[in-house]
Amino acid sequence: MSKKVLILSASPRKNGNSDILCDQFAKGAEESGHQVEKIFFKDKNINYCTGCSACLAYQKPCPQKDDMAEILNQMIEADVIVMATPVYFYAMDAQMKTLIDRTCARYTEITGKDFYFIMTANDNNISAMDGTLTGFRGFLSCLTEPKEKGFIYGIGVFGMGDIKSKPEMQLALEMGRNV
Repeated sequence: MSKKVLILSASPRKNGNSDILCDQFAKGAEESGHQVEKIFFKDKNINYCTGCSACLAYQKPCPQKDDMAEILNQMIEADVIVMATPVYFYAMDAQMKTLIDRTCARYTEITGKDFYFIMTANDNNISAMDGTLTGFRGFLSCLTEPKEKGFIYGIGVFGMGDIKSKPEMQLALEMGRNV
């Protein structure tokens, strides 16, 4: 059965290492007959949450006029969500954290999704990814019936395209195929 796969690429660099892994995941999922859409955050306007409480306290839509309402709709409609980020100072980048914070308006509607996480870092130590994976898992703990299906650690990559010579390229392709 074909699934809707939504890939959220928080890389600030188009064709950066985490973004390249997103494309590999997408290729695998498309080869398996799934409908894939990738959102590259740099092409979108996603403002920070202001803590105004319009959504939570007053049950009103977020008053910010940016691209987040559309992205949130796509997250709610997707069957599979892939969240990809470079790791900076042992944490997800600001773009990904901003997106997660902005889901507060409708996070209770993101139910029963399969999640994959893609993380890349210059550091060669996998433990450098621990904070990022913990952050992603913290987000999932706030959702209803999420299923963590897999994650990719792309370590030892800094320059654009460094990931292309790494085994994570094949892993991303296979994960996409096995959605």
